[in-house]
Amino acid sequence: MTVTFAAAAEGFVRDLDEDFRRIEKLVGRAREAGAQLLALPEAALGGYLSSLHGDHEDEPPQLDGDGPEIQRLIGLAGDMVITAGYCERGDDASDGLPYNSCLAVTGDGVLGRHRKVHQPLNENNSYAAGDRFAAFDSPVGRMGMMICYDKAFPEAARALAVDGARVVVCMSAWPASRTNQAPVLADDRWTRRFDLFDRARALENQIVWVSANQAGEYGSMRLVASAKIVDPGGEVLATTGTEAGLAVASIDVDESVESARRFMGHLRDMRRGSYSPVPASA
Repeated sequence: MTVTFAAAAEGFVRDLDEDFRRIEKLVGRAREAGAQLLALPEAALGGYLSSLHGDHEDEPPQLDGDGPEIQRLIGLAGDMVITAGYCERGDDASDGLPYNSCLAVTGDGVLGRHRKVHQPLNENNSYAAGDRFAAFDSPVGRMGMMICYDKAFPEAARALAVDGARVVVCMSAWPASRTNQAPVLADDRWTRRFDLFDRARALENQIVWVSANQAGEYGSMRLVASAKIVDPGGEVLATTGTEAGLAVASIDVDESVESARRFMGHLRDMRRGSYSPVPASA
């Protein structure tokens, strides 16, 4: 089955009504393009932190995982799968800290959820960490999700692929480098790393990779955009570059995954007994 994917590069803010106005426009554009899945960025509902260095002055609004904002997103989805990030209200297990979360929905409800596991810099001062990666079934096939820094860890994407995911959506608020900033955003070292991680995770697991990211400037951060769809061979099928926009590409997920794995099957050829656990002090 050929699936059309759309990955958004867009900025989002604290004002939820404004965020939904932007989401509605993106949903409309994705529908016009025939997309069956639209990936929105990390913190699409309420915006991300204004700084990663502990000097931000405000916090994103905390939302309930089944609250009115999520129901509003479900209402927009219809027969499309929409993935989006948000700040999930904390619980007893998190000592009251919220989670940096995302979910996948259709008009029928929530398909899957994920809480960001890996936390860069001072993010742990604002969010509690998740503790797992799990795939789930969806109208576009078995899929998984992760958030931003999660993709820097090969084990995260591999866990989803081993769990049967053939599509992985990574939602980010990935900034450019704070030091030694490049005059041209496309040349920034953190832009290059963002793109490299996307291609590597797709290729090493031989999956379809859908990457959404925030765009523009927010607080002290300049976001690198660079939303894209990558095929199981690590080739970029569509990208927004460093501008806001929508990357759209169509691919037969099962055929492309099976073709990539036919001779050089990375999951098939794993030698699981050869990989020693990484010591905690490493």
